[in-house]
Amino acid sequence: MNFRILAKILGALLLLESIAMFLCGMFTFLDNSGLCEWSMGALMKSAGVTAAFGGGLMLLGWRKVVKIPRREGVVIVGLGWILSGIFGGLPYLLSEPAMLPADALFESVSGFTTTGSTVMADIESWPRGILMWRSVTQWLGGLGILVLFVALLSYLGMGTKSLFRNESSFQTGEASTARIRDTAISLWRVYLTITAVCIVGLKSMGLSWYNAVSHGFTTVSTGGFSPHNASIGYYSDWGNGWVIELWLSLFMLICSVSFLIWVVIVKKRWKRLRSEEEGKWFFLISFSAAVLIAIGIAAKEMEGFWTALRHAWFVVVSIASTTGFGTVDYEQWPSFALVLLALLMLLGGCSGSTAGGLKVSRLLVMLRAARFEVVKAFRPHKVFKMQVNGNSLDHEARAQTVMFICLYCFLVIIASFMMGILEFMNDIDLVTSVGAVFATLSNIGPGFGDVGPTKNFAHFMPATKVFLSLLMILGRLELFAILVLFVPSIWRKY
Repeated sequence: MNFRILAKILGALLLLESIAMFLCGMFTFLDNSGLCEWSMGALMKSAGVTAAFGGGLMLLGWRKVVKIPRREGVVIVGLGWILSGIFGGLPYLLSEPAMLPADALFESVSGFTTTGSTVMADIESWPRGILMWRSVTQWLGGLGILVLFVALLSYLGMGTKSLFRNESSFQTGEASTARIRDTAISLWRVYLTITAVCIVGLKSMGLSWYNAVSHGFTTVSTGGFSPHNASIGYYSDWGNGWVIELWLSLFMLICSVSFLIWVVIVKKRWKRLRSEEEGKWFFLISFSAAVLIAIGIAAKEMEGFWTALRHAWFVVVSIASTTGFGTVDYEQWPSFALVLLALLMLLGGCSGSTAGGLKVSRLLVMLRAARFEVVKAFRPHKVFKMQVNGNSLDHEARAQTVMFICLYCFLVIIASFMMGILEFMNDIDLVTSVGAVFATLSNIGPGFGDVGPTKNFAHFMPATKVFLSLLMILGRLELFAILVLFVPSIWRKY
């Protein structure tokens, strides 16, 4: 392990984070809302501490880096997200009101991993500068702060393929560093454009610039943080509330499919869209689930069909995209609707998007692999050609997908058991335990039971919050980039 490379890259990453804190501090300076002095001081102090620590790491590793080896790349990604979460919690610690360390870590990690779970009982009582930092963490974490970092490092001539491969869910294959740099830059251009369009649209619907930017950041990142206690339900009574919900659901859908699709569309490579099936299945699953739930709600005479469809559509898209915005308390819906929502939580969005979960592509691989094994049982000599999104899948790819899904489900079981141990004194129920694991591991935000859409995570023990923070990072990096940090051999020097 080359620790100089680790120190230099992680130090530069913290410097980038300190710049974001400084910009939020400047926003607070220009803002005339209450408690601005507290939040500006907290953000500026946090920026200074983060910059000092990052600068110190860069000095320790000051040597020209030509290429980042794969082993170092894996470790940088894992440690990068952990350090970002730790230092991102400083503004919550230093602000007024101040959070406890475990709460600050939880809120910060929830932001960077775009989970959207919160320990804030009264969100609107917090300074706007802190809430803006909260939204910025989700926006930075959406496409991945390390993908942005790849684009910057590539301009400096550093080999960054291993960083890009391990941080994102994009398939790099044998692509060159130059091509990966161009891809990373194109992705961020698309990300910026979609963000700008979303914000301008919200502003035109009557939201203030502060609310438009806050919700734009957390919608495009499929994060789900809102500066309002009622989340998007705050706008339900507005005359154009349904238009705001429709606009947000559109952008949640856009950002739940692979961003490479939008890059392909911008470059007018229409032929490549023909083989894209993951996004089509995602849209079909979301639409079908919304209609089924709306019919169930209307059949129970809880709401009229069109009102039920409005609420069901927004909640389904919010859950399927792993955004976690709320407009209604879905725990009041029929039980089959809750089962559907739980399955959507587990499934998540598409590969290469800002969404979390298992991903639709893995479901397609698993179902086709199962079909392959069934047919093979009575036609052993038949030659099969299995494809997903136009890419052929060999035996190794199928095995890796099935292994990931099994590991994911095993982790859900173990984590739910751990929740019972950590919250033994609070006598946590099974629904809350599994709901909290689903909400954090799939980067959803709200869960079920005591962590449902109208509740928060503040009542958990500090150790539980740290454990759930680890689950968020595990889910965001799709398990392996964090699990590998616990393998002793990876830390050995060359």
